Amino acid sequence: MTELPVWADWLISFFIILGASFAFIGSLGLLRLPDFMARLHAPTKNTTLGVGGVIIGSMLYFSLTDGLSFHELLIAIFLFLTAPISAHLLAKAGLHLELELSKNTRDFRAKPEQYSDKDD
Repeated sequence: MTELPVWADWLISFFIILGASFAFIGSLGLLRLPDFMARLHAPTKNTTLGVGGVIIGSMLYFSLTDGLSFHELLIAIFLFLTAPISAHLLAKAGLHLELELSKNTRDFRAKPEQYSDKDD
């Protein structure tokens, strides 16, 4: 097993703890927030950052021990491209289904009724 310098241990640990903290906060937001739109926001933002932090820590570790490692970079690119797209599609589906929002969630659309499928 390769012994890493102390600075590398600290840097890798920092990114892994940072990533785990973001992922935990995103999970708490998913659990605690009141409605669909708010729950959608927490995991897509925080968990993406959380996985990004863990991947950076992993990339640093394997680059310092086995040589330059780009496998994790491909995972990060895929994650950062797909998470916002899937969140956007879920939000559009939520608006289309007219899911109930909590009283504190604001609707910034000018005329929400124009997006409705309901017959008047």
